[in-house]
Amino acid sequence: MTITTQELSISNPWRSVGVWMATLLALSQLANAIRAVLNPAGFASNLGLPLEVQADAGFVFVYALRATFLGLFALFLIARREFAVLKWFALLAVLMPLGDFVLTCRAGAPPGTVARHAGYVAYILVTAGLLHRQLSTR
Repeated sequence: MTITTQELSISNPWRSVGVWMATLLALSQLANAIRAVLNPAGFASNLGLPLEVQADAGFVFVYALRATFLGLFALFLIARREFAVLKWFALLAVLMPLGDFVLTCRAGAPPGTVARHAGYVAYILVTAGLLHRQLSTR
């Protein structure tokens, strides 16, 4: 199967709202990873899943690894101008904030925290939609 480069590229990616949104999301994931490593208990509380005991901090480090991978892989795709793959990556990655949303709902997190996770889901879906639209107009 041959796919032409024209249908998979954005002429000037820095004029693309979708690329900027993906870049900001990738950088926020890296910032979250740093915050999680530096202050696991504080980050867990901010996430809406406070630690029962400090020994439970392992899950926060798992989150940090996940966030690091997501951020670096998204930046890699942006640097390589793989915007079609980035769109699909965003659509698949939306499962993680959706899971965070469900977990925080079940844990009885404050409404603002639950809403923040729902906002991430919406942000990622809008980003993927903009990337799709920008790719299909080329």
